[in-house]
Amino acid sequence: MAGRGDGSARATAMAGVLPLGAALGRARLQAQGFEWRAWLRRCCAQEIEQRRLVPWIAVAFGLGILLYYAADGRPSLWAPLVGAGVFGIVAILARARPVGFGVAVGLTALFGGFSASVIRTRSVEAPILARTVISPITGFVESIEERPTGARLIVRLHTLEKVAADARPQRVRVTVRDRQTFAPGDFIAATARLLSPPEAARPGGYNFARDAYFRGLGGVGSLVGRVIVRAPPFPPDMLLRIAAGVDAARNAFTRRIANTIGGQAGAVAAALITGKRGLIDERTNDILRAAGIYHIVSISGLHMVLAAGTFLWIARALLALTPGAALLWPVKKIAALVGMLGAIAYCVFSGSDVATERSLFMILVMLGAILVDRPALSIRNLALSALIVLAREPETLLGPSLQMSYAAVAGLIAMAEWMRRRAHRREPGALIYRLSMWSAGTVIGLVTTTIVATLATSPFSAFHFQNLNAYGLIGNALTLPLVSVVVMPAAVVGVLAYPFGLDGPIWHLMGVAVDGVLRVSAWVSALSGSTVVVPAFGAGALGFLAVAILVLTLFVSPLRWLAVAPALIGLWLAATTKRFDLYVDRDGAGAAVRNTGGQLVLLGRTPAFVVEQWFKADGDARKHSDPAIEQGVRCDALGCTVMIPNGRAVALTYDRRAFEEDCRRAAIVISRLRAPPTCGAPLVLDRAFLNLHGATALRFNPSGPEIATTRGPNEARPWLRRSESSSRPETQNVRPETRSAEPQSDSVGDTLDDDAQ
Repeated sequence: MAGRGDGSARATAMAGVLPLGAALGRARLQAQGFEWRAWLRRCCAQEIEQRRLVPWIAVAFGLGILLYYAADGRPSLWAPLVGAGVFGIVAILARARPVGFGVAVGLTALFGGFSASVIRTRSVEAPILARTVISPITGFVESIEERPTGARLIVRLHTLEKVAADARPQRVRVTVRDRQTFAPGDFIAATARLLSPPEAARPGGYNFARDAYFRGLGGVGSLVGRVIVRAPPFPPDMLLRIAAGVDAARNAFTRRIANTIGGQAGAVAAALITGKRGLIDERTNDILRAAGIYHIVSISGLHMVLAAGTFLWIARALLALTPGAALLWPVKKIAALVGMLGAIAYCVFSGSDVATERSLFMILVMLGAILVDRPALSIRNLALSALIVLAREPETLLGPSLQMSYAAVAGLIAMAEWMRRRAHRREPGALIYRLSMWSAGTVIGLVTTTIVATLATSPFSAFHFQNLNAYGLIGNALTLPLVSVVVMPAAVVGVLAYPFGLDGPIWHLMGVAVDGVLRVSAWVSALSGSTVVVPAFGAGALGFLAVAILVLTLFVSPLRWLAVAPALIGLWLAATTKRFDLYVDRDGAGAAVRNTGGQLVLLGRTPAFVVEQWFKADGDARKHSDPAIEQGVRCDALGCTVMIPNGRAVALTYDRRAFEEDCRRAAIVISRLRAPPTCGAPLVLDRAFLNLHGATALRFNPSGPEIATTRGPNEARPWLRRSESSSRPETQNVRPETRSAEPQSDSVGDTLDDDAQ
């Protein structure tokens, strides 16, 4: 009773206090609300005054692209075009109303991004192989990338005997083990083993099939036996002749540089100039990645800036030496024009890859701003270049190359603007003082820019590659000065000296500098923990982190500190993502399962690249060659089994005779064959299931398995292959060891490396 009385007294007291507290709270909130609205108005006025709402048009355009790729089926074109037109008219009518005008412009850009994606998808549509074929082929060689052993070719097909003409891919990418006597532009005949471009190895993973579709590749594989050069049945078109001629020149230049310098320094030096990375061995690639400087061998922003800057500096210096030109001509604008022409020539000669073209557009916009007396380095110019790139190739928004480069540049420009606003003039002092301040500023600038670029790109690196380079700051700080001061200027001078045959000494000098870069990279990569493998996280976490970067870099008012909220949410989502417990290959030939010890183990003989993607997504740095990845797996002639934490078994079946026992005892049955209808296993992931869903992953929850797949059973996209029932014959004893997985591993792995930077 006493307790009840005390509770009643407390309730009565609270009833009397609450109205007064509520009134005080409302008054305080009203005061705070008034201050909040005034603060928001001041921030918006500052953003409008500095024209910082313009870059958000590019963001809205990109959002429309993302909506297109999130849509089901094959979206129509008329709907987004109508939406863009309607809201464009609304924007014109509402231009006197700032809020309405801004919303209408944003929606116009959003529908424009959606429309651009539809147009781009339809413009590159071409047949894709529906099944694996071994067949004679003929066609023109478009390009050749030489390797330490063999080469990789892009072939424009003329005939593919075992495939109907309307289902024949236009272009395929194939490897040849022995380098033979053929060149770009030749018409060849050979026997090829071709398969459709493989889809993602895991849900949320890299989708090579989509990238291959937009590159015009309808198949990948290898050439078997001898390649015969024949007289073409018709002359190649002009575009093919130009592309083949440029590629032949690139290959000759690559051999010239690599042979003159020698070793891996020669291979890296050649890649820096021509973009041909085939001569770089995997060990060197791993060293550069671990040191955080692999981006130097991918011709993109760094190379284009240094090349254009070198042309600009040389032109401006030569004009400045002429008194008449220096006094009467617009030297800066002429030098900017020379830099633009040099950047265009460098882009064409280096192969015009996606990353190179994106960097070219960025450079052209920046230098073009000089021609019209506008600041070159600004967020608005960056947004304009993004609009050009995304309108031309909307699919690049989904790849790490564009995401990482624009995040880095946006961060650097935002930092430069922040520092410029806080800069103050220093009184001139003694020479030693000025030199010391210049040296200190250079070192601080290098360290600061490296930190900013690393922080801006880390979310995308972790999402796409599950890698963080712990010592990337050290690697970049020690190597980029050498690359900027010696390597790239030597490259420009060597290119100019090449037609005169005087380039040999230049390449030797460049080789010494590149060898120094490799030595420093090897030292950094040898440090303990140089590469940190992080578990994969979802697109939602990346989305919040990307929003945080956009808010922090695009706003100049205190609104930029709103980035803290999405950044914290993104980090929390990334850190709390639950890992998958089972990965199944797209064709059911192998799987990775979490055993009773809590680690993934491998069943079957899956390609090394796919296995490493699974393990990296789990935060596991073990390689395919590690014998421990098969610990606890029991295999015989009919299949493999492994125990999972719930005490049940997962069975991989590759012989029909094993279905009876596996279906009776295992909790999950995986097979590249069709399981019998009588199979009583709780979950069956057989050929029928995988044909519809692609690569599959599961989480083992107490309530039952949670299944994720790379595509839905009714998903219709032009880059998705629908397996035919006869695409792979079912035999009584189909062992995974007997199939050749090299084309898949080679094509997907190399392409992912190509797109990394």
